[in-house]
Amino acid sequence: MTIEELIKDISKAELHLHIEGTLEPELMFEIAARNGIELRFTSVDELRAAYEFDDLQSFLDIYYEGAACLLHEQDFYDLTMAYLRRVAADNVVHVEIFFDPQTHTDRGIAFETALDGIWRALADGRRDLGITSRLIMCFLRHLSAESAMTTLEQALPHRDRILGVGLDSSEVGNPPSKFREVFDRAREAGFVPMAHAGEEGPPEYIYEALDLLGAARIDHGVRCEEDPDLVRRLREEQVLLTVCPLSNVKLRVFDTMADHNIKRLLDAGVCVTVNSDDPAYFGGYMNDNFLATARGLDLSQDDVVQLVRYGFTASFLDDAETEAYLRRVDDFVDA
Repeated sequence: MTIEELIKDISKAELHLHIEGTLEPELMFEIAARNGIELRFTSVDELRAAYEFDDLQSFLDIYYEGAACLLHEQDFYDLTMAYLRRVAADNVVHVEIFFDPQTHTDRGIAFETALDGIWRALADGRRDLGITSRLIMCFLRHLSAESAMTTLEQALPHRDRILGVGLDSSEVGNPPSKFREVFDRAREAGFVPMAHAGEEGPPEYIYEALDLLGAARIDHGVRCEEDPDLVRRLREEQVLLTVCPLSNVKLRVFDTMADHNIKRLLDAGVCVTVNSDDPAYFGGYMNDNFLATARGLDLSQDDVVQLVRYGFTASFLDDAETEAYLRRVDDFVDA
């Protein structure tokens, strides 16, 4: 079996995925048309050509513009189902999805409108595609802590559907410590905490996410390598880093895939996974990320299998579900 065949056919879990970042240009035009929204782009090709980013902020500007097309529950349903159908073709069997309520509530869209559409699609995805899922609500770190607290209050009645809370958007200048009180309240309410840290921000942001927010895992985290003590801590505590290789290259965190440090972190014993982040904007879903990483860093088949296994062992699946998926992986490898 070639490494390409292994990546294509092995069962996988995706743990770092922003559902608003799966809005492909074709679907954006379709939803905009039915909602009477005129985009500043005249064609799908023109829109896709705009997906050239210098940094995180240049991406976020167009990301929020695309999300502004989402107005109704059906829009969020269609967005989520399109993603699930796409990753089913990549043999993704479990997903842990981020959504950004403030992106929508700040436009006057009800919290429940987004939640209900996404949740209905996840339920249909489990029934029709066999994809299990968890839902995570992220706070936008470029907004105030007060706005995040308001969003948390809106989420409390829906604790049965929202597993955890995260922290995303513009990292530089918005340290995790800004949201300490919000995360204290979220943990008290039973939400699992996690945070984006160490993508553009320094290793200190990772320390803050762990020590001040109580983060159960770190999204991105690749700048940990600048601090050997932090790498050692991540290894010893087996803190998961949900790494997004194509995203990191697209946003110039690394110049090329050959420069990426996920292989070094894996070899150092850090728990790392491969994910797609915002695949509509960064040019690749799960298999694309695995293939680009394998080719750019000369991963072995054992490396790929270990990355896949971490995707399940570090997920928020219960023990029985985790063991069932790991058996599926092991049976595939043995066969």
